[in-house]
Amino acid sequence: MLMATTSTAAEQVQPQDPAIAWQMIDKGAMVLDVRTPEEFAEGHLANAVNIPYEIVADEFAKRGIDKDTPVVVYCRSGRRSGIAIEALSAAGYNQTYNGGGYEQLNEARLKKQ
Repeated sequence: MLMATTSTAAEQVQPQDPAIAWQMIDKGAMVLDVRTPEEFAEGHLANAVNIPYEIVADEFAKRGIDKDTPVVVYCRSGRRSGIAIEALSAAGYNQTYNGGGYEQLNEARLKKQ
């Protein structure tokens, strides 16, 4: 059982494709930053909503966010966003994508412009 959990966590840390994340964002996906409020204040993607990963599923339920809402989740490295996606998936949110890290997403966007 521990091995399965470790494997799942390792899979969540794998690099994500910023191009796919930006395609989703450009089509109107919600942008979710799951870092701390302090990290968010230091810089974040345009239109990002900040909900720390530890409370993301509860906060989505409180806010009444539809379970079919496309959501791109990011953090600093992709680890916390992977944990957040697991929590959202367990709560029935099925249109989530791990965008990985803030810096990688930001750099990819700047190169695209």
